[in-house]
Amino acid sequence: HFSASQASAAAAAPSEGSALEAQSRALERAANAVLGVQTLAVADARSNNTLGRVRQGSGVVIGTDGLVLTIGYLVLEADQVQLILDDGRNLPARVVGYDLATGFGLVQSLAPLNVAPVPLGRSADVAPDDTLLVVSGEPASQLSAARMVSRRVFAGYWEYRIDDALLTSPARTDHSGAGLFNPRGELVGIGSLVVSNAAGEDAPRLSGNMFVPTDLLRPILAELRRTGASAASRRAWLGINCIEQRGQVRVVRVADDSPAEAGGLQVGDRIVAIDGKPVATLDALWTELWRGAAEREVALDVERGGMVRKLNLGTVDRQRQLAVQQGFVMRAA
Repeated sequence: HFSASQASAAAAAPSEGSALEAQSRALERAANAVLGVQTLAVADARSNNTLGRVRQGSGVVIGTDGLVLTIGYLVLEADQVQLILDDGRNLPARVVGYDLATGFGLVQSLAPLNVAPVPLGRSADVAPDDTLLVVSGEPASQLSAARMVSRRVFAGYWEYRIDDALLTSPARTDHSGAGLFNPRGELVGIGSLVVSNAAGEDAPRLSGNMFVPTDLLRPILAELRRTGASAASRRAWLGINCIEQRGQVRVVRVADDSPAEAGGLQVGDRIVAIDGKPVATLDALWTELWRGAAEREVALDVERGGMVRKLNLGTVDRQRQLAVQQGFVMRAA
């Protein structure tokens, strides 16, 4: 870890005079804008089983009104939110939005932050091998350089998929909600998780981090502030975790009291098809699941014990279900 001035040297080609000074100031502003985020979920939150009730990560100040962008799972079903600043202040905050489709979370400080916000950069402009700056705010700002390794569709095991995910290396373990900045100090991504295949499935194994690109935030930011979620977040949910291996998709977890449990899906089942469409990847499974209405019946062909059977499952609107439990009320668009 090193200072913003050192990060400036690492993040760009050497330059002289005012240009280098401006870059140093921009990166220092970026470092100062990353805060610690600590949340306490409601006692009976479904997500406590996998995420725990107390969660800690980072967030980035993006608004003059104390608006902070973070990763969604930190604020999922959150009842209390605290922002932890480098100067020792712990400030209460409220959940503004949780977006299932992108994975972003928004919180707003309930007291003046006195922290300059950072501008959103264009994540589409980040190229392979670019050197970027990763800043974490837990428990205090920690900075390091990272190399952009790849950009691609990312399909997660937990019913999650985004376009143009940013994959960087080396890996940071304090990635949750961390900010990814370009050399101009503009925010281009929010940290989500550690991956073992940052360079891609067909490349040698390389540990790294996946960042959600800020280009996904631009079109929905006003909607998130107004309604708490984007329209794309109203989609079908089964309640399963799956892994993809050698062209097969297998169930590794079935959530309690979920459509998958009610429909008889079991750990170890291989999902062969959904609504008659063959499934060989997580991308294909989630894309087909979300193609129809959020609440409907889907047909799964699953292989179990060498035999293929058909299961009919009634999906639910996951975003609407969570809205009842979270510390904010969903509003009509």
